[in-house]
Amino acid sequence: MFVCCCGKNIAGVIDVERLRDYAATLRDVVCAETYISLCTDAGAELIKSKIVEHGLERVVVAACTPKTHETVFRKVIYDAGLSPSMLEFVNIREHDSFVHVSEPEEALEIAKDLIRAAVAKARELEEVPRILLPVKP
Repeated sequence: MFVCCCGKNIAGVIDVERLRDYAATLRDVVCAETYISLCTDAGAELIKSKIVEHGLERVVVAACTPKTHETVFRKVIYDAGLSPSMLEFVNIREHDSFVHVSEPEEALEIAKDLIRAAVAKARELEEVPRILLPVKP
């Protein structure tokens, strides 16, 4: 379980350390981390190292928009040896911190709900086999 601070976009509203600590209490969460910007090279290395260190089979990332970043994290977990289908991505920036910018406690509670749901969904993820097909020009 990885919580991105997204600079101050998330961490400026949501107490990410409290969110991480909450996530660590959820069933089947064996690793809970926060990082200033998970989409950077250093953030990717953190995720990869934790996958290897803890033998993670599934990954939940709570960050910004999946529109631009979900593929980044799918590649990160693939590079660490997991199927890209074993990622659950939850948008706590646009769906929470941007909406509740003046309500940090409410934003934290909503983020907890979103993460609890994402962790529950991640338990049910199944690997999608990768099939390579020949292409004729």
